[in-house]
This record gives sequence, structure tokens and C-alpha cells, in this order.
Amino acid sequence: MKRRVLASVILAAAAALSLTGCLSSSDAPAGQQVDVEAAWLDDGRVIAVVTSGSSSCVPTAESAEINSDGALAVELVEPDADTACTRDLVPRATLVTVPDGVDPSQDLEIWVTGDGYYGDVTLAGVSGLSGPGGTTDYEPSAGWTQQQGQFVILTWGSSGCVPVVETSEVTGEAEVTVAFQEPPADQACTADMAPRTNFAFADGLSGVEDVQLTLSGDSFDTTIAIYGTSD
Repeated sequence: MKRRVLASVILAAAAALSLTGCLSSSDAPAGQQVDVEAAWLDDGRVIAVVTSGSSSCVPTAESAEINSDGALAVELVEPDADTACTRDLVPRATLVTVPDGVDPSQDLEIWVTGDGYYGDVTLAGVSGLSGPGGTTDYEPSAGWTQQQGQFVILTWGSSGCVPVVETSEVTGEAEVTVAFQEPPADQACTADMAPRTNFAFADGLSGVEDVQLTLSGDSFDTTIAIYGTSD
């Protein structure tokens, strides 16, 4: 039986996501229960919390804290009410810094609360990840979610020039190839270094471990592991 998410969490600044909270699963959540997924990224330093909604209005994590039950409690905040949002319904990834004390090799229960909704998911542990602490190496990473065949790709670069997946296909017994669209030659990009996420799918690899992902197109030509195992 799934545990229930906390109706309220101790607020913390987004930059202080490693604080330890004192939340309890015994409190009844408020709002509508929704499906939530999650994936390990960035060598276990980051978790992508996946919800569904407008692709242009992705919620941010206001707090992410380990509660008294050892679960990761995440509070999501929607964009300002006057933000213009597209009327599509797609998976969106909210990136959460993994708090100190989390062992990525162990299963992690995640409780999510938002504006009028809640959900929970168990993220299976993955051996070999460094886990929280340290700084990113700004290299691409990818992790399976709980939806069969779906994985999240994390890349770093201009926030104004997010790569666009053109194709995703299984190219071997434990290999997937994702090709990004070539950007326009006159594309103007912001001069920042930000995390960007994409979703991709690979059918037929359920239960296969150590799947390798080849990224090509745009500025990418590399092969990385997809963390975890596809459901």
C-alpha cells in the first residue's frame, strides 16, 4: 500500500534543498491524487520528479527534505498565475537536488505535494552512482522512469536553446540511439549554462539492465548509460 503524502512541508529556499525535514506520513494529504514518476540523473546528484501538465509551465521544487520516515518529501510550486501556459498535457521534469544522506543504491520513496494535488512513487536504487554532494561535471545523463520505455535525458547548455528529440530507437539488445534535431544556423542562444531535460522512449527493453544510450545530432556525439532498469 502506498504511503500518503504530507499535506504541508516545512518551506525552505530552493537553494537549500539538502535540509532535513520533520514531516510525517501519518497526516492525510489534501487535494487530488495524481501519478508521479521519478528518475536518477547526474550520477545520483539529481532526481527528475515527473508530473503531467503544460509543457511551458513546469513546476519548480520549493523544498525537498528527508522526513522522519526516511522518504523524500518534495513540494512543487506552479508558475505565477499570470503566466501564459500552453494547453497541452505532457510529462514535465522538475529537477530536485538530492539531499545529503540519500543512498542512490537503495530504493527511495518520494512524496510530492503541489497546488491542489499529491502523489508518491518509489524510485528503485541504482548501484554505482556517486550520490549527493559535489558539483556536476556538466556531462549528459539519463535515467529510466516508472513508465514502461520512458527515460529522461539531462543535458547542459543554453536555457534558450533546448535540444529537440528527433528520433529515439532501439539499436541493439541493450542499446538506444536518440538523435536530436539540428538547430537553425541563425539560432540565438542565451549565454548561460543551465540544465535542460528531454523525454524519450524505447520499447522492448523491459527488464534489461545496463542499457547504453547514444546521443547524436545538435552538438552531441556521445554514449552514456541509462540509470536503472526499464519497467
